[in-house]
Amino acid sequence: MGQYEEWMREAIADARLALATGDVPVSAFVVDANGNRIGSGRNERELAGDPTAHAEVLAIRAAAAAIGDWHLPGTTLVVTLEPCVMCAGAIVAARIPRVVFGAWDEKAGAVGSVYDVLRDRRLNHTVEVIAGVEAEACATLLLEFFGERR
Repeated sequence: MGQYEEWMREAIADARLALATGDVPVSAFVVDANGNRIGSGRNERELAGDPTAHAEVLAIRAAAAAIGDWHLPGTTLVVTLEPCVMCAGAIVAARIPRVVFGAWDEKAGAVGSVYDVLRDRRLNHTVEVIAGVEAEACATLLLEFFGERR
């Protein structure tokens, strides 16, 4: 198993914890160049009553606080679901060079599904994207969550 798969399995385990809050089970974390986790987050929109409390935004905020700088060069963001437009904007703003994600989001994805913000050459920063890591396991968790609510 490669590093990306190992990280994604950790993110999937974290995403399961969001289920207790009624939030969509999405988890993200930021690792530094040495592979050390420097910030993490899970969806907390329901818990916090905050529409911006996506896993990626919370992980980026935590990583920036941990290193004392909003620039996050040399880092990788790992997330169980393809980032949306808001989260893709935050990734670009933070200058994160690599994103690894699991499941595709055919309705709101901004990293190749609906939009491709992270690789848009018109922006001041482009991001390497590693897509579909443990995609089936990530998608299954989401399908189970939404299936129970229908």
